[in-house]
Amino acid sequence: MGKEDKQFWLLKTEPGEWSWEDQAANGGLSNWDGVKNKQAQKYLKSMKLSDLCFFYHSGSKARRVVGVATVVKEWYEDGGGAVDVKAVGEMRRPVDLKEMKGDVGLKGFALFRQPRLSVVPVSEDVWERVCGLGGGFEGDGQDDQVQDDDGGED
Repeated sequence: MGKEDKQFWLLKTEPGEWSWEDQAANGGLSNWDGVKNKQAQKYLKSMKLSDLCFFYHSGSKARRVVGVATVVKEWYEDGGGAVDVKAVGEMRRPVDLKEMKGDVGLKGFALFRQPRLSVVPVSEDVWERVCGLGGGFEGDGQDDQVQDDDGGED
């Protein structure tokens, strides 16, 4: 079943309301709330601890995957309900909606089929493909081979 039945998601936010920078500045932690659409709420309720989520900026200026977060608290009732997510890392290169729509490997991505939903499931193959387009994300285990930050010799 892949990565211990881990599920993948895409969380959409207007950067003017809550951006990746806001998420990172908040210790990486936030509650994902304010989701009104019943289908999107159903997806939120399906999230499990340690599921991974693309952090997607929507809106007119920039429609792109900018980072990755993980679920640290499953659905709980708090007003309209929420899950808590924590930033894992920024995409090495943001992946733009136009680029994703032009990629044959991403045909059928729920983001294209249900563009109005703020939470959509992501299949594992789509997850891998988008990560590939963006060069992965900080904290995905790929950093180790690339950088040597201790000032020592390689």
